[in-house]
Amino acid sequence: MTIRHIRIFLGVCENGCNATRAAEALHMSQPAVSLAVRELEQYYGVTLFDRMGRRLKLTEAGARFRDYALHIARLFDDMEKGMRDWDAFGLIRVGASVTIGAQFLPNYVRAFYDRWPGRSVRAVVAPSEQLERSVMDDELDLALIEGVAHSPELVSEPYMEDELAVIGPADVFSPDERLTLECFRQQRFLLRERGSGTRELFEQVTQSAGFTVEPVWEAMSTTALVNAVISGLGIAVLPQRMVLGPLERGLVSHLTVEGLTFRRWFHIIRHREKYLTGAARAFMDLCRSYEMDYPLPRYNGLY
Repeated sequence: MTIRHIRIFLGVCENGCNATRAAEALHMSQPAVSLAVRELEQYYGVTLFDRMGRRLKLTEAGARFRDYALHIARLFDDMEKGMRDWDAFGLIRVGASVTIGAQFLPNYVRAFYDRWPGRSVRAVVAPSEQLERSVMDDELDLALIEGVAHSPELVSEPYMEDELAVIGPADVFSPDERLTLECFRQQRFLLRERGSGTRELFEQVTQSAGFTVEPVWEAMSTTALVNAVISGLGIAVLPQRMVLGPLERGLVSHLTVEGLTFRRWFHIIRHREKYLTGAARAFMDLCRSYEMDYPLPRYNGLY
């Protein structure tokens, strides 16, 4: 049994359990594909596919073997890439959700370059949902998100606590005004887009309190939402560190809501089976210890 056998078997699985289509995709003859599958079955003494005329159907043993084969193929690909690109081990591919990417990631990367000159970081800022898919597809080595990973194939490690702030128009609400839950429910809401960690936390808290919200505005941009609040279009629930500037300048008012707290943890996520280079592990260590080693960054965006 060789890695070639594994790749041929996976090729058959990925092409609808069709040996002819697998042969075309693998640039092989159909008899060679069938022979490789038979050799696997003879080697392990199991039937991987039921034969129904010209059709193949994966057996229970075949499904189990596919799980092993996917794991082995992924590890083999990591080894190949790592050993062939040994000199490029300093490159890490990092994703960050919009809030972390705007506020923290530039500082993480700058500190990383200061500590480890010559290393390279390729960064992507995107919604948490998209980053999870990229880590799953091995397009990213790791990602920093505002919520938790939803796939069992991902390891999700909390590394920094964060809190969301409720803000409203300064000409409607006084600073630190306290709202009853019923008053809060009646507001017009300006929220982050679905799939973001900020929106997910907001919906978890409100659903636990027994109600749901249909926002009048949705946006990926914190600046857009803050400007909408300043214009009196409603209230927003956003990362507290991201709205310190408008709060200090009196452009918006901080609000508290009886019985509601919007607290969460930022998480580092990675694939459970991904081999992490020394550079990637060093970057993760920096993120974990950043609060202790550096002053927390402040968002410098324009509002």
